[in-house]
Amino acid sequence: MTPDTASAARTGRAAGGHTDDPAAPSAFDPDMPWALDPRVSLRPEPFGALAYHFGNRRLAFVKSPTLLSVVRGLDDHPSARAACRAAGVGDDELARHEQALAALAARGMLVPRGDR
Repeated sequence: MTPDTASAARTGRAAGGHTDDPAAPSAFDPDMPWALDPRVSLRPEPFGALAYHFGNRRLAFVKSPTLLSVVRGLDDHPSARAACRAAGVGDDELARHEQALAALAARGMLVPRGDR
């Protein structure tokens, strides 16, 4: 068993990070419009925020005030990348913020805007 398949067996994800569940969240594309799932509540904290999903009962950390600004601004911009730019995310931090948004989407905290 390779490390990828061992991880897939533990997490229920196929190798490469995709789930076999057709109801699983869509793959994150920063050039698409995204939104905070309406079942998610954000509690601001000094480090950013805690995000609690009342549907799947998951808790996630929004690990910076800038990332919190991005998440809150998703509805106001045509894409996640545009929300990052509007929140002041520079080229040197863009990939890190997009990875954080992808992680939130994978946990069901963010949804494609057309799927709500």
